[in-house]
Amino acid sequence: MQVGDVLSKKPATRVATIRMNETVAIAAQLMRSANISALVVKDVVRTEGNTAVGMFTERDVVRAIAEHGAAGVNLKVSQLISVQQLISCTPTDTLEHARHLMNRHHIRHLPVIDNFSLIGVISIRDISTAFDEAAMAKAAPAAA
Repeated sequence: MQVGDVLSKKPATRVATIRMNETVAIAAQLMRSANISALVVKDVVRTEGNTAVGMFTERDVVRAIAEHGAAGVNLKVSQLISVQQLISCTPTDTLEHARHLMNRHHIRHLPVIDNFSLIGVISIRDISTAFDEAAMAKAAPAAA
């Protein structure tokens, strides 16, 4: 199964993003209002368009507050992410490859990039659900 197969089953919603120059407080509010645990971080340079540069997660919010106290909410998202190398996948990557990337880099969300454009985000939960559904579908004919 491929990443694109999983994305096609997810409800068609806009990918939640945040610009690098926004604060931790804004990021936390966006995650809370959308009931999600990660945002794709985009470059602040308007000419860059849809350039994903990283992920900002609940863990980053916790780290900001743990390291800086209440002042952590005023930090810029760019101060808490590493933009050296975006870990991402493509729609044609296998779920096994996406899971391997997540395990190797200790992350739970991967932006999905197709032709240099952000088309979605896949989570470890999405992958786990897909594997569970495949296992149940495989077992169902045997039970009948």
